[in-house]
Amino acid sequence: MDTVVFSLGGSLVNPGKPDRDYVKKFASLLLSCKYRFGVVVGGGKNARIAADMVRAHGGNEFEADEAAVSWTKKNAKTAMNIINDVAKKEVASPVMADNFSEARSLAKHYKVVVMGGTIPGITTDTDAVLLAECLRAKRVINLSNVNGVYASNPKKNPKAKKFGRMSYLEMIQLAGKHDTRAAGTHFVFDFVACKLIARSKIEAHFLDGRNLGEVRKAIEGKGHSGTVVDGG
Repeated sequence: MDTVVFSLGGSLVNPGKPDRDYVKKFASLLLSCKYRFGVVVGGGKNARIAADMVRAHGGNEFEADEAAVSWTKKNAKTAMNIINDVAKKEVASPVMADNFSEARSLAKHYKVVVMGGTIPGITTDTDAVLLAECLRAKRVINLSNVNGVYASNPKKNPKAKKFGRMSYLEMIQLAGKHDTRAAGTHFVFDFVACKLIARSKIEAHFLDGRNLGEVRKAIEGKGHSGTVVDGG
């Protein structure tokens, strides 16, 4: 089976407390598809709070990153446990990997492999693309609470231009304007992740994660209401 990798926003899994209903629906979608999946879970609100607390107590950016990564792993564990509750009724239980080599080994035997972040300075977006390279996936799907890629923050600028399709170069240029490399900051996709999808020609899809009908279309490589980034 082909593999699809998700960068699953922590705000979807844990917007303040675990959203079991959403993750169950997401799990049911994955289990109903013919693909294998890698799922890298972000830190969300709790990671941003943790990073800010570290800074407030004199910590540096490395230490703030460590705190944020810790929350990605907690959210990943939460997601895996909820997916497991659904999977027991349908297929072999999903598993959680601590690193890319372990994920590659587990993906040979399990339909869903879940990961949190890896090391300070590397976002979960970059982790998702590295996992896609590791698993030879040709599609990465970024799910958040925004329904695509915009020229600027649509929450601050309602008239911001939304892109339906972008080239790798256009995405790299946009990310370069917004990626500060600071733990807990908001940007559509980090600069390193953009460079990695370009080097390996991995198709990237950006969607509102709560619109699971559109997410299914992205999984299957069909047209959807979000943004697609490819070779143009």
